[in-house]
Amino acid sequence: MNINLIKTENDYYQALERLEIIFDAKRGTEQGDELELLGMLIDQYENEHFPIGLPDPIEAIKFRMEQMGYNQNDLAKIVGFKSRASEILNRKRKLSLEMIRQLHSGLNIPTEVLIQAY
Repeated sequence: MNINLIKTENDYYQALERLEIIFDAKRGTEQGDELELLGMLIDQYENEHFPIGLPDPIEAIKFRMEQMGYNQNDLAKIVGFKSRASEILNRKRKLSLEMIRQLHSGLNIPTEVLIQAY
């Protein structure tokens, strides 16, 4: 087992190739240990070089509503008024702290997603 740090894009692609070869290795074996270490190194490299930002707050609300089978009336029950729900979905009203709390509680959307500027 010869594992090196992933410092360059070339190192990254070589690590991915090796990962593909040993992907089905059994846990507790030498290849299984290599797989686990390689996975951690690849994850670290990807987090540093390909960070994934948080989703847009309004898109997150729409996505969660779709997942839950909610419509605008259901959102109005969470934020108080039908007109307020429409304004939020159409980006005509900024989310207040109280709305963020209500949406977090009612739709289980992380607050760090909801507090972003949009």
